[in-house]
Amino acid sequence: MKITFSLLAAGLLALALPAAVLAQDIQHPVLPLYAGSVPDSKPSQVQETSTTEGNRITVANVVQPTLTVYLPAPNQATGTAVIICPGGGYARLAMGHEGYDVAKRLNEMGVAAFVLKYRLPNTRSQPDPSIAPLLDAQQALRLVRAQASQYHINPERIGIMGFSAGGHLAATAATHFARPVGSNPGPESVRPAFAVLLYPVISFSDSLMHKGSRDNLLGATASAAQIREYSNELQVTSQTPPVFLVHAEDDTVVPVGNSLAFYQALARHKVPAEMHLYPKGGHGFGMNNSTTQDQWIERLREWLAANGWLTK
Repeated sequence: MKITFSLLAAGLLALALPAAVLAQDIQHPVLPLYAGSVPDSKPSQVQETSTTEGNRITVANVVQPTLTVYLPAPNQATGTAVIICPGGGYARLAMGHEGYDVAKRLNEMGVAAFVLKYRLPNTRSQPDPSIAPLLDAQQALRLVRAQASQYHINPERIGIMGFSAGGHLAATAATHFARPVGSNPGPESVRPAFAVLLYPVISFSDSLMHKGSRDNLLGATASAAQIREYSNELQVTSQTPPVFLVHAEDDTVVPVGNSLAFYQALARHKVPAEMHLYPKGGHGFGMNNSTTQDQWIERLREWLAANGWLTK
């Protein structure tokens, strides 16, 4: 792989890198999410697997969650950051077209991006599989906020983005921040400044759910209380951060009703929200909905700019 990088940018990055870095790629270091033991984990024979087909990089059986860092050029940096949660039905992670590719595009806007490789629910390696993904998303928010100065990020301008089931995780982070999960959550805020949700799983209700996501996270015999807790349209409050939504109306995997229900809940609580619906596009299109010339990533750039998040 050929890497071209200005001496100035390389120097700034070298100063910014924390001591614990899992990969020595000066462009995109990989950070362990936890400095010590991973909470809600237990010894197991589970081993991470990865497959690559073109830009489609898929990871499963995550045991050690990480953040891959994508920083904009120093002269373009706005101080805003986004944590990206790839989708995959809580069974796998689409790290390429719903992770790394998006991070590169955000960098072009001057936005720092952190691709989250979060743990997927697994009874073999986790005492409580239902909280493992949210533990990791909340820890990602803590970690980026704690290291904001090293990355030249405004700690009040850290958002979260998610695709499909990653959208459910991002929406959960945007609605469950007042009661962080885990036995020792710590005092740091885990509220994101904003949420960007692409064809997201929102509801676990029978009428709207993506069954695979619900069963993988909560099990096939989830209680009514669990289903309600993780139906994020029911968890919106006036404190929920602003939200940007994208969905295709012909999505047969995650019904568009998920985004509609979330938007309606946001409107009821007077939470600023913008939603873009496309007649076609199906599910899992990443940044490129080939059925339209409109690019949702450009609409996102305009939304970020309108809210002041692209102002240096």
